[in-house]
Amino acid sequence: MDSLLKQTKGYTFFDRDVSWLSFNERVLMEAERVAVPLMERIRFLSIYSSNLDEFYRVRVPAMAALKRLAAGKERKALSAILQQVHDVVIRQQKHFGEIITVQILPLLRQHAIHLVYNELMPQCIHEAIRQYFIHTVATFIHIVPVNGETHFFSENNRLYLIVSTRTRKKATQHYIITIPSDSVSRFYRIKQNDVTYLVFLDDIVKFNLDKIFPDKEIISANSFKITRDSELNLEDEFTGNLARKIESKIAERDLGLATRFLFEPGIPANTVSMLRDCLDLKDATFMPGGMYHNLKDLSSLPLHDADFQYEPWPRTTLAIPTGTSLFETICQHDILLHPPYHTYDAVLRFFNEAAIDASVTTIYVTLYRVANDSRIASALISAAKNGKKVIVFVELKARFDEANNIKWSKKMRAAGVRIIESIPGLKVHAKLALVLRKHGKSTDLIGLIATGNFNESTARYYTDHILMTCNKAMLAEVELLFNFLKKRKKRTKKDRIDFKHLLVGHFNLQERFIELIDREINNARSGLPSGITIKFNNLEDKVLIGKLYEASQAGVRISMIVRGICCLVPGVKGMSDTITITRIIDRYLEHGRIFIFENNGDAEIYLGSADWMNRNIYRRIEVCFPVYDAALKGEVQEIVKLQLADNTQAVTIDAHCSNCAPVCREGEGDVRSQRAIANMIQQKASGGRS
Repeated sequence: MDSLLKQTKGYTFFDRDVSWLSFNERVLMEAERVAVPLMERIRFLSIYSSNLDEFYRVRVPAMAALKRLAAGKERKALSAILQQVHDVVIRQQKHFGEIITVQILPLLRQHAIHLVYNELMPQCIHEAIRQYFIHTVATFIHIVPVNGETHFFSENNRLYLIVSTRTRKKATQHYIITIPSDSVSRFYRIKQNDVTYLVFLDDIVKFNLDKIFPDKEIISANSFKITRDSELNLEDEFTGNLARKIESKIAERDLGLATRFLFEPGIPANTVSMLRDCLDLKDATFMPGGMYHNLKDLSSLPLHDADFQYEPWPRTTLAIPTGTSLFETICQHDILLHPPYHTYDAVLRFFNEAAIDASVTTIYVTLYRVANDSRIASALISAAKNGKKVIVFVELKARFDEANNIKWSKKMRAAGVRIIESIPGLKVHAKLALVLRKHGKSTDLIGLIATGNFNESTARYYTDHILMTCNKAMLAEVELLFNFLKKRKKRTKKDRIDFKHLLVGHFNLQERFIELIDREINNARSGLPSGITIKFNNLEDKVLIGKLYEASQAGVRISMIVRGICCLVPGVKGMSDTITITRIIDRYLEHGRIFIFENNGDAEIYLGSADWMNRNIYRRIEVCFPVYDAALKGEVQEIVKLQLADNTQAVTIDAHCSNCAPVCREGEGDVRSQRAIANMIQQKASGGRS
């Protein structure tokens, strides 16, 4: 993929949004891999579509707003980026359509499954489709006549038809019809003559237009949808109840400015012009798509055959000796979990034990994205009812999870939990839990620090790392951080916390990472062992990228695993010769952050919540934590080694931001890192037996 490069202080950077499109293209690549089971390929198409919708709800509005404020060269550069984004998306969507029509549909037919896609309705199901429409779909059909006085508000990402009709007197009339996919399944399934037919709801409505307009000739019927800006536009400073303010803004989210008008090819130009006026789309990007939109709904295709799904992989449950509590086990030695390779049972048990253990006096937790049916939040409610002091920081500004977080915040507060709700102008993205447990006259600190959210739903498919520890020095710093969060304000000069173990955003995180990189630079220049291995989701911060460029120029070998946005340009002579970047897309979403510094043969390892994005470095409370236990350090290094050796699901990112398949060396077997990690963890749990 060609990408625009930015020059800053003599260094070159990929544009962040063009880089993100490269990541989404990698998702699309997985959808065309023959080795991937059929329904999983369809799910990757769904993920691609969902990702792109969010991109147009979040990033494109931000770029468009910057362009309106910019002038001169900056405005010209932003225009060029927006144009390239448009061109890349058009190309990717064409590829998306080819994957469906050339690969997926024929494979379905081989299994006697006929997904009716951009074709005439098969004769054998006509009557069933008419009956289904009359008895089920028609209940939810809304019809809006369009004329010069119509000002119709199209909902965000809602599916519509624009239908042009003609009366017997040759008068033309246009109507907008809502496709009721929020009330009826997007796909209708029916079996006829040993063939299973799957029909889009959109096509069912189109097929029955003669029942909606019995006295009119149907001239054309074309699908479209509008994507709207999703930002809540909260003020950095506020007075009053934040939860109420966010709730009112959530209600307005789908009323944001239109950012994209996606329409079926072939729609008449005069119809597009009419819709531009009546839907107030003057600032939207007009983009031809396929015949069908919201193809994230493909994930709901009713295909349940086991052969269409990934085979089950081993998931290991942490073994706790009978008659021993988890807390007692943690106090004997640190525990490091790696969900989803480990089940989430031990995390749930951590909170359950805290809720019922009579010696537990206080529980502190940060919650960023709460599960819809959260057993963790329920355990915290029980803890409060059991007389324990429970303090929970709930980040109400977690995008698209605001309503659910507010719901749980209210439930917990009603049960007696002390709720701390967000900080003006600052997000708390750290993943922390701390339990204070009376032990005789002393108090034990038992902690849980993670790279991912305390969310048992996403833990089934997000790869993360969770440290359970009784390290008093480290957990004393966690308690100090919670005391800061209670103040609900940004850090001032008076808020001095001398973190010696934790790397904390808004305090010492960027500064400490720079020091760690500088140490590797000095070691390399002194001829000592040096090296940096980093894994995270996104890399954008130019200060830290510049420091990595400096390390590369000093001869430090740098291996990076970056799932998504990557603004660092690897492999450029004289700038980044020694830097390699790997991207892994597989059945699980790579989510954990790992930082390994060679340190002259005595590796220093951190795990944490922080990507190196501007938002994470400058506008969030993040926590990265050290791994001190030698065996656990070795385990982390083994995991990363497997990922860097991956030659089936990994690609490398080149100096053009392209996804390049890794080169397999002679005699090298296939390495699928996620499967290898699952096996490794299972073997460790069984004492090394395979």
